[in-house]
Amino acid sequence: MKEIKIFAPGTVANLGPGFDVLGLALERPGDTVIVRRTDDPGVRIASIEGDGGVLSHDAGKNTAGIAATETLRRAGVPGGVELDLAKGMPMGSGLGSSAASAAAAAVGVNHVLGEPLSPEELIACCVEAEAAVSGRHADNVAPAVLGGCVLVRSVDPLDVRRLPVPAGLHVVVVTPAFELPTRQAREALPKMVPMATLVRNSANLSALIHALHTGDLELLGRALDDEIVTPARMPLIPGCASVIRAARDAGSLGSSISGAGPSVFALCAEATRAGEVADAMMRAFATAGLTSTAVVSPADCPGARVL
Repeated sequence: MKEIKIFAPGTVANLGPGFDVLGLALERPGDTVIVRRTDDPGVRIASIEGDGGVLSHDAGKNTAGIAATETLRRAGVPGGVELDLAKGMPMGSGLGSSAASAAAAAVGVNHVLGEPLSPEELIACCVEAEAAVSGRHADNVAPAVLGGCVLVRSVDPLDVRRLPVPAGLHVVVVTPAFELPTRQAREALPKMVPMATLVRNSANLSALIHALHTGDLELLGRALDDEIVTPARMPLIPGCASVIRAARDAGSLGSSISGAGPSVFALCAEATRAGEVADAMMRAFATAGLTSTAVVSPADCPGARVL
């Protein structure tokens, strides 16, 4: 195969108490990468669109380029690739923008090489890309590659598991016109956590995973409560507390910050409720002085795929 076009979705990471552990693939938005095989060794980024001129064309400084390079290295196949990257989501939005680029590139390169690498190996390639821009974690890249809801037990060595998603569950994601760099959001995290707080968060994470397996939606909503990361990041996002409260008041199961923010997500038992929740969350951001956009997606969506 000489050329292929791959779409990789945005993702909601953390899901409340699952910091760096849980991630969920969205139906949209996402990034698209066209991969062309070449005789010249290495990776060349031929074009980038949708980034406002911000991203580097240097393959060693772009997550798509780094993931493609790592995929070539692990596959041990001669020759190289050329990439065309189209960004389909804002950067610094808390939707795994850098992870989507990496996932699309890695999966695309693997396809044109004849798929020598497993999905888990592709996730490992993407982890190397994420490490260059936002830290060594897989809660965005794993669902971007695999789809669905993913538990990351370990990054080194990589150990990930897809979790069941209750039928009919939908996710609303509202993104304000406000950029919050991942590094800034990580710097806001506490260095020490009281033992009692850690115990409550561990209980909520355990309850969340149990709720996914049993389809207990009421428990799922209660288990989204996070007492460690979310309170630390709320002050960085104008109106965040009001948006989360608006989502709950409008009938969502629960709500929290998506990834590093500033996007806020809410889980809904059905699609019909999701539209009302999205409107309420957008109104709350507007009250805080921010325009926003909303996406409603099934909570169980495929990962990176051929277009």
